[in-house]
Amino acid sequence: MKIINTAIIGFGLSGKVFHAPIISSMESFNLSKIYTRNQESISYISNNYVNTKIVNDVDEIMNDLEIELVIISTPNEFHYEYAKIALESGKHVIVEKPFTIITKEADDLINLANKVEKVLTVFQNRRYDSDFKTVKKVIESGKLGNIVEYEAHFDRFRNYLKNSWKEENKPGSGILYDLGPHLIDQALMLFGLPNQIFGDIRIQRECANTTDNFELILYYDKLKVTLKAGMLVKANLPRYIILGDQGTFIKYGMDVQEMELSIGNKPLNDEWGIEPESIWGELNTDKLEKVISEKGDYRVFYQNIYNTIVYDEKLQVTPKQAEHTIKIIELAILSNKEKRVVEFK
Repeated sequence: MKIINTAIIGFGLSGKVFHAPIISSMESFNLSKIYTRNQESISYISNNYVNTKIVNDVDEIMNDLEIELVIISTPNEFHYEYAKIALESGKHVIVEKPFTIITKEADDLINLANKVEKVLTVFQNRRYDSDFKTVKKVIESGKLGNIVEYEAHFDRFRNYLKNSWKEENKPGSGILYDLGPHLIDQALMLFGLPNQIFGDIRIQRECANTTDNFELILYYDKLKVTLKAGMLVKANLPRYIILGDQGTFIKYGMDVQEMELSIGNKPLNDEWGIEPESIWGELNTDKLEKVISEKGDYRVFYQNIYNTIVYDEKLQVTPKQAEHTIKIIELAILSNKEKRVVEFK
């Protein structure tokens, strides 16, 4: 079996919780190098990934001919710069969401990837959450009939600031760029591109320096999609609410994988990604029934990358899809600024 030597640039939450543990749990990848200058991260990597080399110069990754795949896990404002360098260095590239800050940067990277004939994708792991997979299954079953409203939440409660660049007033910071790509990508996977967009983007916490709440409404011909995220939601609100002309589906609770990864567990057994019955969704049609949650598995994303590189399999998360997500973020910002519904063109 071919082994793909892989490097990670940046080792914050995403590198530590998602990329490194999953990559290292798959036999088809070798976590060869990690770029970071953070002393705490260096200590963590040294203790947990003893066969991975830590480098403090990005060129040690870009100039390494044995490294085929580079994961860009830096602050958002550097995604474009490092992805461009990696593609020019002949690497396949996974960019942490958001893809870029503006659509022009996304378009430039897509053109470059096509030119150098390398795989370019974005880490949309929430497509492989158990809750979203369950929502998709319920919609595709037709039991709800014609869908008229879809509402998805990504809520948290933190009434203070963390020591994180995500809380700073920098390009690409704030909750819309952080959690928005997940909710938008899921909606586009279910319903395609909208006709119109409305955005309400706010700073709600007195201590906040950047946006910490948003509500996006995507308008389709006969469907209204509402996407919401906030940092001052202490109650356990539904994660998904789906209304159809034949019934309703409501789902509480989050996919369990992030929690498991954050405490050091890895997807090494058949029990991975199974949600507890307590957070199974409820389908209300001509009868009321619990819907067993689908099994979540972030490894599917990486396996598709491997298969695309090695066997020319179809890429599941395309850069064009990711560019559409950035375009919707841009239009939502415009809508919020001008206080009006804007056309998706």
